[in-house]
Amino acid sequence: MVEMAEEDDSFADEVPAEVARIEAILEKLKLSALLSGQHDGTGAIITIHARDGGTDANDWAEMLLRMYIQWAQKNDYKCEMIDRQGNEEAGINNATIAVRGPMAYGYLRGETGMHRLVRISPFNSEGKRQTSFAAVDVSPEISDSVAIDIDESDVRTDTYRASGAGGQHVNKTDSAIRLTHEPSGIVVTCQNERSQHKNRATAWKMLRARLARMEEEKREAAEAIKYNQQAKTGFGSQIRNYFLHPDQRVKDTRTKYQRGNFHAVLDGDIQGFLDSTLRWRAGQPVEDDGE
Repeated sequence: MVEMAEEDDSFADEVPAEVARIEAILEKLKLSALLSGQHDGTGAIITIHARDGGTDANDWAEMLLRMYIQWAQKNDYKCEMIDRQGNEEAGINNATIAVRGPMAYGYLRGETGMHRLVRISPFNSEGKRQTSFAAVDVSPEISDSVAIDIDESDVRTDTYRASGAGGQHVNKTDSAIRLTHEPSGIVVTCQNERSQHKNRATAWKMLRARLARMEEEKREAAEAIKYNQQAKTGFGSQIRNYFLHPDQRVKDTRTKYQRGNFHAVLDGDIQGFLDSTLRWRAGQPVEDDGE
């Protein structure tokens, strides 16, 4: 088109738009090439736990849950609630959802870590600024055909009565399941189904997912040591700050990518953070969105 524009000026006006279109396609291809992990093409199992911050942390955990559900819906992913334990005052103690669609785990895996919220607390009568934390854990939804070596004798099973709404049934039967993998210390729970059998099957699926991610992190850590780098993963590390006070912004502590529209991010507009994390993991430069 550039060559044609040299001979015919009428083509010159079309060149910038065509270059922009091709660059956008190229950028998508570059990101797709980064989704090359062993489990990147699978669905994702996201577990959110309220941490420090009291009722604010419970409310914050529910806000994050809504954020991921909104992102999934905007991108035509299917979302299933696996487990949800509400808090009596507000929000949730923890919840687990499955997000299913192309490269769901590949995009969401970088969300694992601690998410920190700073705001004027609606639960503080004095209107003071409050800092609260929620932990996000993302694991691949492993197909039953994929071999995950688990010795059943290493897994302790506890049953208990499901909490929350559900009618008389949940109050009278021990339908909820907790699995504890003793060698790793991993604990998973499921109480969303009324059937203990279904909850047990889902809990085992969650345990397989967590163990698969643990093996993935071990491989990444080994690679990082080989190349004298720091592993770019970690469930306990703080990965993102969300500010509502004194100003509105959301900033990733790893990539330094940030957005000034707090409410848009909480409404599921997190693709910029997911893309920047992919580039960061691959050692590529990350650009601010300019807000």
